[in-house]
Amino acid sequence: MIDISMEMEQHDCPFIDTTLDYDVSFSAVQWEFDAAKRELETRMLVQGASRSALNNGVEALRAHPNMHDYRLRKRWDDTAQIQTVIHETDAMARIRGHDGFITGPFYIEDGSELWHVGFDSGAVADTALSELERNNEFDVMSRDQVGGPLVQETVQNVNAGLELVEACRDLTDVEREALTAAVEEGYFESPRETTLNELADQFGISAPAFSKNLRRGQQKVARHVVETFELFSGSADGEATGR
Repeated sequence: MIDISMEMEQHDCPFIDTTLDYDVSFSAVQWEFDAAKRELETRMLVQGASRSALNNGVEALRAHPNMHDYRLRKRWDDTAQIQTVIHETDAMARIRGHDGFITGPFYIEDGSELWHVGFDSGAVADTALSELERNNEFDVMSRDQVGGPLVQETVQNVNAGLELVEACRDLTDVEREALTAAVEEGYFESPRETTLNELADQFGISAPAFSKNLRRGQQKVARHVVETFELFSGSADGEATGR
């Protein structure tokens, strides 16, 4: 994945237009895009240089032709929280047209907007940025490749953890208690610090019965451990063969 941070100047964005005329700034708190209606719903924090600047800014924002819905949620002194719905801008359409997506919060001040967007590949990102230039002005501040060995290692670790969680879920209460007691009492140490008879006495059962519970638990855990080994060995084989 390609993650791009840019300073954007959209010519049809209500928030950018407002910051050009009034001393206010907008910080995204939450956002959601409705693909069917082609509308962006946001919760924004508005900061004004003064109470009057905030008053003038939010009134201008509400009256903007591209503002579909505006609600004042909270207000205190020169700061407000608002909920808005705007129609899809040209820049939004071009980003979404290439399966681009927002990867971080955006901040708007002095006529420009800090955007964080992602694309599936560098080629797709280049095409999207080329089209974006037709009706918008922007400066790319950073461009990072997100993925590679680090992400692969993270996924492997997550999968390994899930396998161990699954092993714990497979255990019955009796099997879990037998394994826990055996580990804590040193049954698996060399030399052993306890015996099957001593462990069985803790549960009031015979040594053969305790041994049966312990073996079943060991088999379940061992099966998931082997599957975890296969996750890593399969990845290593893929790297060795260039897959």
